[in-house]
Amino acid sequence: MRSGTSHNFELALLGELRHTSVVKKSEDPRTRDLVARSILEKGPRTAVELAQSLGLTPAGIRRHLDSLVEEGVLEAREPHSALIRGRGRPSKVFVMTDGGREKFEHDYDDLAVSALKFLAASVGESALVDFAHARAGEIERTLAPIIASSEGSPVGALAQFLTDEGYAADVLNRANGDELCQHHCPIAHVAAQFPQLCEAETEAFSRLLGTHVQRLATIAHGDGVCTTFIPKISHSLMSSTGGK
Repeated sequence: MRSGTSHNFELALLGELRHTSVVKKSEDPRTRDLVARSILEKGPRTAVELAQSLGLTPAGIRRHLDSLVEEGVLEAREPHSALIRGRGRPSKVFVMTDGGREKFEHDYDDLAVSALKFLAASVGESALVDFAHARAGEIERTLAPIIASSEGSPVGALAQFLTDEGYAADVLNRANGDELCQHHCPIAHVAAQFPQLCEAETEAFSRLLGTHVQRLATIAHGDGVCTTFIPKISHSLMSSTGGK
């Protein structure tokens, strides 16, 4: 049984990991770095989205983007379907390259990794599992009412939530189910060393959707995208379980 001190330490870690994507301008006054970090932590972004979120002019943001692309930190791609809004030709999105990710790896990730290592060494490996389940539990509590009130597909509601959280998710329909694709992972650096985070998250998805799901690939393990296969969901099952 864990002591109250170790339990409080896990809660503090949970709060720290939840805020790994927070960037304050006062911590990095260089606009160029803010542009890169915004993409690193929020996923693929268009020039317009970046200009609006950072309070820059279109001309100013494009100057920084051109510089970052030239240096190999960013690259421009066609947007994934989850990021396309409205009619007309979609704008290019800018994504972080592998080299750029290494260069701009944020300090919060390093802090989270060090803290989790300390937790495992001082309390035990089981504490990591408890922490991962606590984090997944927060996701589940937030998502449950969203899925329950959604008029569309539960998987679609899940993908939209993940996109809003910076995971750039979309859904590919297959003959016997759906593939939930997450094209970005804000905590990939941490999850690469602590797979318990991905495992607990997958279990939360399964409970929310009321069916077994299977992770086929993860960014944390070096794949280009996190892919989760979700068999066709029975509407009667969803009604009886309430999406849990």
